Amino acid sequence: MQETRQDSDLNYFELFNLPATFSVDSQLLDINYRKLQSEVHPDRFVTASSAERMKSMQMATLANDAYQTLKQPLSKARYLLKLAGIATDEENNTAMPADFLMLQMEWRETIEDARNAKDIDALDNLLNEIAQNANTLQQTLKIALDETNDLELAADTVRKLSFIEKLREDVSQSIEKLEN
Repeated sequence: MQETRQDSDLNYFELFNLPATFSVDSQLLDINYRKLQSEVHPDRFVTASSAERMKSMQMATLANDAYQTLKQPLSKARYLLKLAGIATDEENNTAMPADFLMLQMEWRETIEDARNAKDIDALDNLLNEIAQNANTLQQTLKIALDETNDLELAADTVRKLSFIEKLREDVSQSIEKLEN
């Protein structure tokens, strides 16, 4: 297994030969991921030394972690902010603008009302509304990270998107329970 520099020095974008931007070419990411996995897959190193087998296992694990991180908008934005030295602190920093807090309360009330009424259509409609909000926040992240370098806005947007992802899971679980 050939190395030109320490693998631990590579960031996930470098690992796949991609620019460190929020707008990643997902098709190129898929192609470069599959290429790297075929090069480092542990099955190719069955007869190699234990050190080489260990190295291939580590590279395969790194490639999987990197791929999963860059494939999802929320984790990709978190990772870009981490590379810039910004921690989003989503668990500790729950401060949100008043309008977003109001929207959160409305969504929670809608979920509760729909659960009590066993109204799957209302939950489906809420999922669509949440998805539209998530798309808008992803556009904000694209502009903040790729165009204006507004890292504070990007961190605030990551916190909002993180909340929306949790809410989407809650709604999906509620639909699943009602369908069973």
